[in-house]
Amino acid sequence: MRIRIVVADQGEARFYDALHADSQLRLVGQITDPLAHMHDRDFKSDRPGRVFDHAPSADARRGTVAHHATGGENSPRKHEAELFARRIADELEKARREDRFDRLVLMAGPAFLGQIRAVIPKSLSAMVIVEIGKDLVHQDERAISAHLPPDLFVKPV
Repeated sequence: MRIRIVVADQGEARFYDALHADSQLRLVGQITDPLAHMHDRDFKSDRPGRVFDHAPSADARRGTVAHHATGGENSPRKHEAELFARRIADELEKARREDRFDRLVLMAGPAFLGQIRAVIPKSLSAMVIVEIGKDLVHQDERAISAHLPPDLFVKPV
């Protein structure tokens, strides 16, 4: 049984393989997103555009016009995290098609775990056996292994 373990945050994802309970995790891939560490102000735009009504309303003073935003505020960092979650899903789907693993474990902070869950295809969702809502991407293999359930390598009945 081959298990792929993904440990990710909004800017980095590491992919490990584990073959059995006694084996150490083996790093098989890593991707990063350099834009994840930027501030919102560093992106091209962080607020929606503004529009002005062309004519005043009937009860308003002459010469006054209303103005409002064209849409809700969208965080560029949140959008970038969604794009990165899709990159992770694409990498996993490619490895699944190449038959590199049988089961899947996802580890990420709760918010980013939700973003990954939202973008992975059903073919991958069916392979997920454990989701761990912890940000462990900067931890070593021993710390990651300590958060894995002890019955991870037991075949389901």
